[in-house]
Amino acid sequence: MADPQHGPRGFTLIEVLVAISVMALMALMAWRGLDGMLRTQSGLQSRADEIRTLQAGLAQWQTDLDQLAQLPGTPSWDWDGQVLRLTRRTAQEPPSSTGAKASVQVVAWTWRRDPGRPGGGDWQRWQSPPLTQKRDWQNAWVLSQQWGQTPSDATRQGQVHIHPLAGWQLFVHRGGSWTNPLSSDAVTAGNNPASPGTPPDGVRLVLTLPPGPAGAGVLSMDWVRPTLTGAPS
Repeated sequence: MADPQHGPRGFTLIEVLVAISVMALMALMAWRGLDGMLRTQSGLQSRADEIRTLQAGLAQWQTDLDQLAQLPGTPSWDWDGQVLRLTRRTAQEPPSSTGAKASVQVVAWTWRRDPGRPGGGDWQRWQSPPLTQKRDWQNAWVLSQQWGQTPSDATRQGQVHIHPLAGWQLFVHRGGSWTNPLSSDAVTAGNNPASPGTPPDGVRLVLTLPPGPAGAGVLSMDWVRPTLTGAPS
């Protein structure tokens, strides 16, 4: 109640300081909550981006194998223990509809060691331009091998970093069983030796993911040749 002799009573200094302290505490709590929400959103976005990148890489791996081209005198598959080289059909309209010659591409996949990357390395892919001449294919086949062994500025032009990896392994399916692609069993199906450069009936890709937004651990994916009757077991 106001004092009739002195007019309305105002806030004391202590009351003002208490009010300011309460408002400052509420603002701090609100900021911490907002900061936590932003950090969570950023983490979820980073995780989603990493997963999409990995999924795109796996989809490209599947597509490259699905589009393997077996041409006379041209290997469609080569694995040296470090780099997988493939000859695949290009994604274009049929030659009959465009008047252009059918073309192929040379693609290569590898895990390249890099101590500065999570897990110590990167899963990488290289591809050539569309090719219609045998000599152009031969040049691209050699370039893909050079890229896998000692990449240069010229060969890096066709390179794409897919995802950080701690390592990878490949297994092939021939003659009714999975085996190491460099073993003698991998090039022999029963008593019938497979021709050099002939793609296997199936390929098992094993990726070791380092700790990161997309998760960690071993990821395995099997591919089966589309023309194969009966899936490998």
